[in-house]
Order: sequence, then C-alpha cells, then structure tokens
Amino acid sequence: MLIIAVEKIGNYVLTVDEGTTSVRSIVWDSEGKQVSSSQEEITQIYQRPGWVEQDPSEIWHLTLRTIENCISMAGISAENISCIGVTNQRETTILWDRRSGEHVHNAIVWQDRRTADMVEEIKKEQGEFLRERTGLPPDSYFSAPKVKWIIENFPKIRERAERGDICFGTVDSFLIWKLSGGRVHATDYSNASRTMLYDIRKLAWDKEILELLGIPDGIVLPEVRPSSFVYGNADKSVLGASIPISGDAGDQQAALFGQACFEEGMAKSTYGTGSFILMNTGERLCRSKNLLTTIAWALDEGRPSYALEGSIFATGAAVQWLRDGIHIISDSSETEKLAKSVQDNAGVYFVPAFVGLGAPHWDQYARGLLVGLTRGTGVAHICRAVLESIAYQVRDVIEAMRLDSSTEVRQLRVDGGASRNNFLMQFQSDITGIEVVRPRVTETTSVGAAYLAGLGVGIWRSLSELKSMWKSERTFRPSMGEEERARLLACWKEAVKRSMGWARVLP
Repeated sequence: MLIIAVEKIGNYVLTVDEGTTSVRSIVWDSEGKQVSSSQEEITQIYQRPGWVEQDPSEIWHLTLRTIENCISMAGISAENISCIGVTNQRETTILWDRRSGEHVHNAIVWQDRRTADMVEEIKKEQGEFLRERTGLPPDSYFSAPKVKWIIENFPKIRERAERGDICFGTVDSFLIWKLSGGRVHATDYSNASRTMLYDIRKLAWDKEILELLGIPDGIVLPEVRPSSFVYGNADKSVLGASIPISGDAGDQQAALFGQACFEEGMAKSTYGTGSFILMNTGERLCRSKNLLTTIAWALDEGRPSYALEGSIFATGAAVQWLRDGIHIISDSSETEKLAKSVQDNAGVYFVPAFVGLGAPHWDQYARGLLVGLTRGTGVAHICRAVLESIAYQVRDVIEAMRLDSSTEVRQLRVDGGASRNNFLMQFQSDITGIEVVRPRVTETTSVGAAYLAGLGVGIWRSLSELKSMWKSERTFRPSMGEEERARLLACWKEAVKRSMGWARVLP
C-alpha cells in the first residue's frame, strides 16, 4: 500500500474518492502515477427494507483520516500538495445547516427505494416534462425525490429550509463545504445533472421543478461550476495548508475522463457495486427513452460535454450476495475459477434485480431471479450465471446506446473491481461482439479527479497530454459465434421479462 516518492518537492495531486461503500484518498505525482493510498469503509444503515442511509459525520471523519494517512504514507506534508480533486457517489443526498455545517438527516443513498410510490405518481403526471428538462426519467435513484421525502416527513426541516437555513448538496458539495471551512457551497455540472433539479439545456437550477416537487425555494443550492475549476481553497485549519480545490466530478463521469474517453463515441464501463456505462456524445445532447442523458463534464463555463449513460443497479452487489448472502464463496476472486470449471451455464440464468432494474428496463418493481435449475445444477453454474448476468446487463445498455445515438461503440474501456476477472471480461467481449480494453491503472475514477484538478491549476495543460498518459494492460477480443450469441441473449431476455414487476405480486 505504501509507496514512498523519491522526490518530495513537486506537483502532487490529492484526490478524494467518496464512493458508495468506502472513502479512498490518493496522492498522485505529476506523471499521473499513484504515490500512496488510504481507504476506509463506510457504515451502511438499513433502517427498513429498501432504505439505505449513511452518516454524513462519518463520511467526513473518514475523509479526513484517509487524507492524513495517505499524505503521511507518501512521506510529504500538506504544503507539498498542489491541488485537490473530489469525486463522489452521485445522487446521494445530504441536507445540512448552513451555519453550523451539521447535517439535519442521514444521507439518503442513491440505492434507496423509499420514494418508489411517490416517484410513480410523479412519473404519471410529469414524467416527460422532467425528462425533457433534466435528461432523467423520474426514479428513486435521483436526488430530487429524496429531498422531497425529507421535506415532507420533517416539518421543522421544511421550516428551516423556507428560512434559507438549510443547504442541499450531493456528497461532493458537502465535502467541499467541509474542506473549505464552510466558505464554499459548490458542485460541478456533472453532479448537478444527476439531481433531477437541474436543467441540462439552460444549465441552471430549475425553479419550476422545485415548485412542482414542493421543495422550498429558500433551500440553499450549490453554485454550479466547471469540473476543472478552482472552487476555493481547503482551509488551513482543516488540512494544515491552504490548498486549491480545483476538480470535481461525479464518480462515473470522472471515470470516463480518467479513461481518456475525450472523443465522441468513446465509451467505458465501471464495474462496482453497480455498473455504469457512459458514452461521450460531445456537444450533442442526445435524447433517449431508455438511457440517461447527462453532462459528462465541463472544462469551460457554459460549455459542457454530454454523455449517454446506462446505470445498472446491481453487478458487484451480485457477487457480494454469493459471498455474504448465500455463502457459496469466501472471496470474490473465487468466481473466475468456478465459472471456468464448467463448460457452460447449463441453462441457468440469474437476474440481479435486488432493488429493481435500472437501464434500459427501469422497473422499480422487478426482483432477483435465479431460473433454469435442475438436479445437475452446482455452485459453479450459479457463479457463472452471476458473472454472465453482469455482462448481459452491460450489453443491454450498449445496444440501447447504439440505437439511441446512431453511433457504433467499437471499443469498451473497463475499470472497477470486477474488470480484473478475466472470465467476465472475455464473456463481456463475446456477448457484445466488441473489443474490451483494460487499462494499466484501474483506479480510473480517482485518476479522472486528479486529471481535472491538475488541469485546473496547470499541472497538465491539455487533453492530448492526458491522452498520452493512458495505457492499456490487456485487450479482450470476441471469439463467440453470432448464432451462439443470439441464443444466449434470447434466454437472458426471457429471464429478465420474468423478473419484472415481481414486487407488485407480493402482498
């Protein structure tokens, strides 16, 4: 974990990657190489089925601890850090007091489904209006329903919001506020575009949507700035030095940037708790009925790059379920060997709809399905079916991207924990029929945050310079025949169909 830098004086970049399950801080050198890293797990709070919360105070304390640890491990001091880049789990919602900086409710995580019924009503009445303005279909996934739920269920918070005493932000805004000692309340275009409160055409918070959802217009919204921009400085009393905070992006957009997908038509897939596939559409705001139209990043004020995104709710979570739920593996690395130990899936298909299905199906009431079991089914077949389900879901999104954008995805750049699974990556290439490329550095979310921050203060000066720093580690090429691919996909589609709407059947 500890890598000591040979040279202690230089342009070091600190990144804070606040993910769904952990906070990771990394120090990078001016060549984009990792110097040191520190990571801490975040406690997940499940008060009721379908509810997922986190303690914002814990997020902040873990952030400080990982920053201090990785600076110490690098053998440098805070004064050696030239800038800070922040990247974060998106949509997760925090409300806090604008004077004390203390949160007024636990953070409601993007996975949380408590607003499902509320969203169904919003969808019926205002679905097309919201999609036109924000690029997002109404779903519990996004920030707006979470804010509405808190406001409706806690009258005192509503009163304080009406008086202008409550700040709203995604996790990046909360961390920037804390790092700056409460002086800066800001976010970037990419995070704003995930709230379902931001007009991605006019590049402004939408007062009409606030009114429609019953969110007080006195609530303090963050200023929206480019993703590479000096938002302000970390307060000296917080980190021991006044350091420019010069990069901010939602985790998936940061990964797209870190994968050097700077040109229209380039795409990446990040395999984490869920999987997120983004395709750069450049200055073109590409509308979609089944995918999200989102802002990828902005390097200049008012000039964003757009993307199409497919958000898959459960991929790595399915492997975690094998380990923690039904205990048939003790470590995720075992799945590759098990999957390779059988010739095929023996007709077993798994749909990991633990909290519904995301893109391109968008069914909040779908539930997990394991189908095709026989007396001959073994642990290896189930493990293989789980890994294959990840690749099938990614393939569904890529096909939707092709149809919506009229652009062929010819290469998929991959990152995240499961990208290290060679069986999965080969099957991903086979089932999509395209090249899958794994980079040497798979911490692409943090790399993207570092690139954005470094650009903001002149450590790196152009996208061409960053492009030259990206290197591939392995390329997987399709070897499956068209007939076999079509057969497998037909069975997968049938399994998905059978999982849909299941929660409506339950009493």
